[in-house]
Amino acid sequence: MKKLLMLSMGLLCSSYILAQDLTDALRYSMDEIQGTARYRAMSGAFGALGGDMSSVNINPAGSAIFNNSHASISLGLFNTNNDTNYFNGVNSSSNSNVDLNQLGAAFIFKNTNVNSGWNKFSLSFAYDRSADFDNYWVAQGVNRDNTIGDFFLSNAQGLRLDEISALPGESFSEAYSEIGSFYGYRNQQAFLGYEGYIIEPLDNTNENIDYDTNIKGGNYRQRYAYASTGYNGKLAFNVATSYKDKFYFGLNLNSHFINYERTTLLNESNTNTSSIIRAVDFKNNLLTTGSGFSFQLGGIAKITEELRVGLSYNSPTWYRISDETSQYLATSRLEGGSNIPQVVNPNVINVYEEYKLQTPSKVTGSLAYVFGKKGLLSFDYAVKDYSKSKFKPSTDALFSSLNNNISNNLDSAASYRLGGEYRFKQISFRGGYRFEESPYKDDNFYGDLNGYSLGLGYNFGDITLDFAFSQSERDYNYQLYSEGLTDAAQIQSKYTDFILTLAFNL
Repeated sequence: MKKLLMLSMGLLCSSYILAQDLTDALRYSMDEIQGTARYRAMSGAFGALGGDMSSVNINPAGSAIFNNSHASISLGLFNTNNDTNYFNGVNSSSNSNVDLNQLGAAFIFKNTNVNSGWNKFSLSFAYDRSADFDNYWVAQGVNRDNTIGDFFLSNAQGLRLDEISALPGESFSEAYSEIGSFYGYRNQQAFLGYEGYIIEPLDNTNENIDYDTNIKGGNYRQRYAYASTGYNGKLAFNVATSYKDKFYFGLNLNSHFINYERTTLLNESNTNTSSIIRAVDFKNNLLTTGSGFSFQLGGIAKITEELRVGLSYNSPTWYRISDETSQYLATSRLEGGSNIPQVVNPNVINVYEEYKLQTPSKVTGSLAYVFGKKGLLSFDYAVKDYSKSKFKPSTDALFSSLNNNISNNLDSAASYRLGGEYRFKQISFRGGYRFEESPYKDDNFYGDLNGYSLGLGYNFGDITLDFAFSQSERDYNYQLYSEGLTDAAQIQSKYTDFILTLAFNL
């Protein structure tokens, strides 16, 4: 009962004390509609084309292009391969998953009034997975300068000893929960470091605010394992109409879903004579769930029978997000010639107060040229200003500082998508290329994305079967911790997708 009471206190008092950073904002601001096989094979260049269920998520007017009611379902195999460099260590890892990534249907209603130019309208829904969080990689090497002890030391400096330590007779679980409830995330990290003997007070009194680390000497062997799962899903409720089969207009009301789980584990060891702590295992778990809302407006115009232009606006997405965390620490210290283990396992889940995140809006302009029934070419250009991402309430001091950090480090980014299709009898051959600029002002920290795609489709009449292969690459740096041990792993990521879609007229 006492634990439950303290957990409830944490819910009421913890406020927004989890150490969010700009990577959290970026994770939920970047969207990558995985879509149907036809959409994916043409690298998503569908803003002026429509006529595909995933195109509705790019330009809402796209559903009015259908001549008949239509539905599709897609299954994909998604693989991420990471080559990681950390000091003198190089590691490769791979992660694959199979998922139902797209489902949707459009219902077409034709106007029987021949005197009206508004000849049809559509109602549709389209679900697409807009981000895949499944990932795994390992960074391993010898760090000559920085240790995980620096993380705990940085958090502890300036904090009173009696605000980071257990009371007499108090268990680790009780102390960790109470410290989190009353003082917050930073004090909890200092508590773990103190109770794990990683840091020591310079003066063993309650008023002490200065500390030293028991890990010294350099040449720290470090292994950092990162594993995440989850997705960001988008469900669009769409209405669209056409005027004289030349102008198409659409509106989406979108519901968004976040489910993200991440586990990181750092193993560090040393043989330094000046170091009391010889080994550290530090594990962090995060569960993030959230929901959001956005809307989209779009239009497509047939300039000629062959040439089409499209324009769409994606509003910001307004998220409500909840976080839960748990931590584990184990150390080994040298004392009297023996290694003595110390385990600090609070076995407590920190439940943080719900907060808000507003992601940036996006504008997409599109061109397409249709060669009758033989094929087509399509091009999309989109712009999104990631520096406009905001955590709310912005009056909160921590969020205000974080929003300034986002504004100073993130930037406007453009994306280019080019796709083509050639039809020979019932068979369609497809290909595409896409390029996305880095959302960071420093693109050496987080690089641009380059990708290409190929695909085939076969038309059985009222049923089509489509297959797509796509691959893209991006290099980026991942900073292990926000302070202390701030070294970064250099990661080269290659994303490979195989998607199969069954589409049919209703």
